Amino acid sequence: MTANASPCGALLSHKVDDIAGGKEDLCQYAGKVVLVVNTASYCGYTPQYKGLQALNEKYKSRGLVILGFPSNDFGQQEPGSDKEIAEFCDRTYAVKFPMFAKTLVKEPGGSPVFDALAKKTGERPKWNFHKYLIARDGTTATSYPSKVDPESPEFLSKVEELLK
Repeated sequence: MTANASPCGALLSHKVDDIAGGKEDLCQYAGKVVLVVNTASYCGYTPQYKGLQALNEKYKSRGLVILGFPSNDFGQQEPGSDKEIAEFCDRTYAVKFPMFAKTLVKEPGGSPVFDALAKKTGERPKWNFHKYLIARDGTTATSYPSKVDPESPEFLSKVEELLK
């Protein structure tokens, strides 16, 4: 089955490695509003983990799923192993949303997930904490640069709109 023919939508039709070394099918999030974020532990935007976790707590029951993809593509700000990243996220920000294995996001061909999102939105991450908000249909996405705080009124307004 091609990604375009997937019942979960082209943007979620991917199997990826989770941060604990298992495999996850992103199709399990079909019908949800999905926020995909490339993250890093040693970035000026790293405190956004706090806001992302707050969004997770506030909106999870209404159908928001946040997916974190650590990446060392920008400024080598995610040098650790997947285990070290997971421990940092838990210890420092009590992150409870799904996190995945370290991922290449900057260049085409690094990650099928980020390739699909870049193709759909016309924007590829330029730095850590770039956000893609995927509608429940799994085929519509909006891109937000790193500087957009996940708890900003602009961003929360779009989340609320998609959760209706």
